[in-house]
Amino acid sequence: MAADSQSSNRTLPATPRKIERARTEGQVARSRDLGHFLALGVGIALLGAFAPQLTRWLAQGMAEALRFDWHAVASPQSMPERLVALSTTLLWVLLPVGAITVVLALAAGLVSGGWNFTLKPLAPKFEKLNPLAGIARLVSGAHLAEAAKACLLALLLVLVGAWMLSSLAPQAAAMLALPLPRALVAAGSLLQGGLVAIGLVLAVFAVVDVPLQRQMLARRLRMSFEEVKREMRESEGNTEVKGKMRVRMREMVNRRMLAAVPRADLVVMNPTHYAVALKYDEAKMAAPKVVAKGADLLALRIRDIARDAKVPVLQAPPLARALYAHTDVDHEVPARLFAAVAQVLAWVYQLRDALAAGRPFAAPAPVPAVPDDMDPLAESRPDVDAAAADGEGGA
Repeated sequence: MAADSQSSNRTLPATPRKIERARTEGQVARSRDLGHFLALGVGIALLGAFAPQLTRWLAQGMAEALRFDWHAVASPQSMPERLVALSTTLLWVLLPVGAITVVLALAAGLVSGGWNFTLKPLAPKFEKLNPLAGIARLVSGAHLAEAAKACLLALLLVLVGAWMLSSLAPQAAAMLALPLPRALVAAGSLLQGGLVAIGLVLAVFAVVDVPLQRQMLARRLRMSFEEVKREMRESEGNTEVKGKMRVRMREMVNRRMLAAVPRADLVVMNPTHYAVALKYDEAKMAAPKVVAKGADLLALRIRDIARDAKVPVLQAPPLARALYAHTDVDHEVPARLFAAVAQVLAWVYQLRDALAAGRPFAAPAPVPAVPDDMDPLAESRPDVDAAAADGEGGA
């Protein structure tokens, strides 16, 4: 009952991951009827193409086998040699037929289910030794459908064979009065006609069986809503675990940034919402670089570390907002902010020189000019929008 309820809940199509996993386990749509039809169809084509040569070879072989040879009677030890010669001649005919049959079997598999090489189905599965599970598989819908299809095919083949025997019985009886070569030709013609009729039956079953096998495989691989959700969790990872990993990575990045603050040249603030630490080494850098940035509590933490390390902290809200919005950590500041950053760095260098010389430093802190489109807050101010509109109108 539990298995029935579980199968009834499987109404969703299989995901690509489950289809790929099923292929690795050997679950691929295969049509036996297609393989039978290809083998028989190619056999009929070869029989029609090489009928004269086969008839001549059979006639020669039978004449050779029925020829009385007194040397064989006088020396029985030569019989094995003659048997080997006849067997070798027969193998030259059977080996190409066997090779063609193998190629056709592979072609039928490729047409119905595509190429799939795996050794996993060869592994022993001890759960299949359970007789109860075997009985359940025997009475399943898929196996009953396969059994019904096989019975119908066998019935049609028997009917076709009976019809062929009844209709061709007079011709087969007439062959008894013919010479052996003509009798072989007539037998080959009758055999080819019977094979064509059987091939037509197999062709009809192959046309129906190929899409049927694909549909049955898709039905076996259907999934329930819970299975789809579980697979999505497995493929994308547990949400809680991924959240913890993101928090841990963010903590590691913050620790690395905070460790770089004492080596910075300046911290620009806004005044408490944003904090950006800048560093510039003329010998190693082409432009000033942001070594740390943060908002709210992280900004206050950067400020406190900078003050403890005697790093100047400058209140420049527009520049802090622009740097925070347009620059990543360990990246150089944008070219449009070079002038503003140069002003604040020049002020920092003057402050350091004054402190190193022990003289007072009374220069006011600079108010760097930041382009309006670089300041996120300026873009939303109505006065800036109005000024931009006036500029466009004047232009």
